[in-house]
Amino acid sequence: MRDPVTGFLYPDDWVKKCSDPKQAQLAETGLGVLTAGGLVLRRGFTTGTTAAAAAKAAVLSLETATKSVQITLPSGLVVDVPIVAKDGHAAGKKYAGDYPGDITAGLEFHAVATRQPEGITILFGEGIGRFSRDTPRYKAGVPAVSPPALSAIVRAVQEALDRIGEKGVSVRISAPAGASIAQRTLNPKMGVDGGISVLGTTGLVEPWDDHLTESALGRIAAADRPVLTTGRVGLRFSRLLFPEREVILIGGKLRQGLDAARGEVTLCGLPALILRHINPDILSGTGFATVEELSASPRFPEIVRASLTGFHKIRPNVTVILINREGSVIGESP
Repeated sequence: MRDPVTGFLYPDDWVKKCSDPKQAQLAETGLGVLTAGGLVLRRGFTTGTTAAAAAKAAVLSLETATKSVQITLPSGLVVDVPIVAKDGHAAGKKYAGDYPGDITAGLEFHAVATRQPEGITILFGEGIGRFSRDTPRYKAGVPAVSPPALSAIVRAVQEALDRIGEKGVSVRISAPAGASIAQRTLNPKMGVDGGISVLGTTGLVEPWDDHLTESALGRIAAADRPVLTTGRVGLRFSRLLFPEREVILIGGKLRQGLDAARGEVTLCGLPALILRHINPDILSGTGFATVEELSASPRFPEIVRASLTGFHKIRPNVTVILINREGSVIGESP
């Protein structure tokens, strides 16, 4: 059995321990994660997936009321998302799966669709955060919506237009409780004000905590020269950089992942989580609020070099490779 989201081939003994056919099917479809003990943990839906579902349902309901819609995720999976919609108005709650730390679990998204002569207009209203300052990727005032999430929303709306035979629609997406929920996230520190971010590289939320404890640590310990990575961008490019090695997604659990590894190990991914783990004070005195902003500074190479040199003395068996979102190497252990 192979995980269609990560591409990981589950060991036979893990599959044998999963005695419940329904749970096995959940893992086989990618909507669940099979752990070493045979338990399947459910993946949730991202804010981007929920927003896309609300938008699609709102458009469909211009013709017929609906209680669920099919959404094509950025990962390629097609999922059914519960959404109640009627007369162009839709509402649905974000599903967190078995991820206990999902702050946005249950957050309600609304979408309102209005016919227009042609084309698609996507607007973001109450509870959707906006950048308060320019960053390397976003300008001040732009909604905090990632490109994969926006693409999923536009695709969902286009599918709905095709279904009802219309040529154009304007959809306004909001999350009424988003502003209050956002105060419990990193958005204020990231320069995002007024609400939550609409994100989703794969469209699914991983059950990070339990998945790492039950499965990833076992994979790390058993692997020869494992490559550990922190997120989906790192996962994709790590597989390209190290095609013959086992690449394991560990999220923010860097210390636990590195401690579990035996012998030579590579830590590869985007710089933010990795550099904050290596040097928690890396932003001190720089005048920057985030590692992403620091990465655009001429001082970045020097700061990274010093940080990686110091880390190599502490963990000489770990090679660190930092990449940008295009997959280019922007920092490497000495």
